[in-house]
Amino acid sequence: MKAINIIIAVLLVTCSIQAQMVAKSQSGTFLLKNALLHTVTNGTMKGDILIKDGKIADIGSISQAEAGSTTIELTGKHIYPGMIDGGTKLGLSEVGSVSLTQDYRELGDFTPHMQALTAVNPNSVSIPVTRTNGVTTVIAKTEGGLFPGTAALINLHGYTPQQMYAGFKGVQMNFPATGRRGRWDRRKDEDIKKDSEKAMKKMNGIWKKAVQYAKIDSAATAGKKKRDDYNPQMDALLPIINGEAPLMIEVNKDKDIKAAIKWVAENKVNAIFTGVSEGYRVTKELAESGVPVITGPVLSIPGRRSASYDISYKNAGIMQKAGIKVAIRTNETENVRNLPFNAGFAAAYGMGVEEALKAVTIIPAEIFGVADQLGSLEKGKVANLFICDGDPFETKTQVEHLFIEGYKVPIESRHTLLYDEFLKRDPGVDK
Repeated sequence: MKAINIIIAVLLVTCSIQAQMVAKSQSGTFLLKNALLHTVTNGTMKGDILIKDGKIADIGSISQAEAGSTTIELTGKHIYPGMIDGGTKLGLSEVGSVSLTQDYRELGDFTPHMQALTAVNPNSVSIPVTRTNGVTTVIAKTEGGLFPGTAALINLHGYTPQQMYAGFKGVQMNFPATGRRGRWDRRKDEDIKKDSEKAMKKMNGIWKKAVQYAKIDSAATAGKKKRDDYNPQMDALLPIINGEAPLMIEVNKDKDIKAAIKWVAENKVNAIFTGVSEGYRVTKELAESGVPVITGPVLSIPGRRSASYDISYKNAGIMQKAGIKVAIRTNETENVRNLPFNAGFAAAYGMGVEEALKAVTIIPAEIFGVADQLGSLEKGKVANLFICDGDPFETKTQVEHLFIEGYKVPIESRHTLLYDEFLKRDPGVDK
């Protein structure tokens, strides 16, 4: 059995190396000239962008290039800030049918100390595929029990997870669900109720212990004493209890969203709701709570039979128009590249293009506390941006240049390499 596992691992590594023969990223100073700049926060204008030391050094009308800089003429092209996906398993899974390549789930219900960042594979073949559609930054998240782990925001460029880290981590919690887990769920109604009550009891028990642990920790800190115990699970929750960091709460059904709102208020938790597929049913409660939402995938089917066929497309727009801060996620692994099309459907079904663009740029940046660095084209921000020939929400649009942290990243992936290989086959005919 060990021999088989070793063979599989070697094959996977070999395939990964062969599929990842992409060109090197380029560092330096770049002057992007005469493009239409979609700044997101300051409107749209024709102008230039100077990229230097990984930042947007200047933006507007730049008459003269700096010595040693590379000028890229972009007349007729568009520049957008890099898109941010608010929830993925990108870099944590390679082959769905091979468990050796999956690292987003741990055993047990209570593992908040498990860091998604440490498991990210910078050489994932899905990362270049994702970048070609203008997605530069994503949340890499775990899955599992009540507290499955700690998600991390990463830029899609770097040799190590720490190089990719983009400044946000969030402990995740799966709020106990009162409904069925899917069409395949054949539990009786009374069993569903019992399971939900059991999960709530367990969650509240964990939280009560975490609050008590925080009090003990505060007392020890005040007395300048060093605790001699080792409890990484509880330590992971300390920033949440102390109000120093948000808790990412996955919740979807309308009844569960209401319960989560009540729980957050009672426990004074700084929360971010994720999923929220039935947010359209409780917009009043969500808006009053002030809790920001990361919803998606937009490209999905309704969660209940009585809902209209297009409610998943409309959900983000309905919540946004109700005054709720809404970001969009794909909740995908290899198809994170479809983020712009998720946003495009949200735009077409009520959200509008401007707000949908914000939902994949500046809004997630604000939710994750990195809006001073990411999410828009502004002087002094990190140079995460892409250049394309049209509307990025349309499938016909081609991304022609991409920058992440000031590096000019090649628009290559296993898809483009295969396309180029078979476009000009040599030999091209059978013998």
